[in-house]
Amino acid sequence: MLGTQFTKGSPCWIDLGSPDTEAAAAFYTGVFGWEFRSAGPDAGGYGFFQQDGKTVAALGPLTEEGARSAWTVYFHTPDADDTAKAAETAGATVRLAPFDVMDAGRMAALTDPHGAQFALWQPGTTKGLDRTSSPHTLVWVELHTGDPAAAVAFYRTVLGWRSAEMDAPGMKYQVLSTADGDQQDASFGGVAELQDQAEGPRWIVYFDVTDADAIVKAAQGNGGSVLMPAADIPDVGRIAWLADPFGAPFAVLKPAPMG
Repeated sequence: MLGTQFTKGSPCWIDLGSPDTEAAAAFYTGVFGWEFRSAGPDAGGYGFFQQDGKTVAALGPLTEEGARSAWTVYFHTPDADDTAKAAETAGATVRLAPFDVMDAGRMAALTDPHGAQFALWQPGTTKGLDRTSSPHTLVWVELHTGDPAAAVAFYRTVLGWRSAEMDAPGMKYQVLSTADGDQQDASFGGVAELQDQAEGPRWIVYFDVTDADAIVKAAQGNGGSVLMPAADIPDVGRIAWLADPFGAPFAVLKPAPMG
């Protein structure tokens, strides 16, 4: 399960790029009860979604030409420059070369060899998210891609991930873990075969919820849409896929009881 003791390859940050940050902040506040706090006048409209003063996600304007609204997953690295170089050697495209984000850390934005976008984070004063794996916070990340085996091999080379195959309804599913620690305890995400070719390869963020159906209603009531209605997945929990008013997809998961 996702924690906040980040090691190499851990998802450590997520942010949403939106064409209308004010409206996007209102949507997620309405759905998850988050508060939005600006990072200040020098941050270019960037800010933090918080829960009890703890940062659980971030939001900023779209900055890349032709970009569409989406959540980006950042993976921890002790050296953004080395990891970006390794990713490029392994076939990735570096869209934004590593650069310092004031004293918070060093980041880079990449596209993997199969077309899914992600980012790297080398922590400075900001280690990562303050809270995960509790209600209305990040609990899982999932890659949907046309060639899961090749994608797993790429990320293993670049970030050292381990993977284990799991039986899932109608598909093969790879559970991802960081390089260190017990493989099951270190799991944080998965890789599934792309079902919708029109959408293209992408990372999807999952937020922990106590009532998936209530969140679906809240999303619809705040101008969002349902991409996949709430459904029970054996041994996993109740899942729904949603999109915010600007089309950024995300998922919610009410985890199945443990044991």
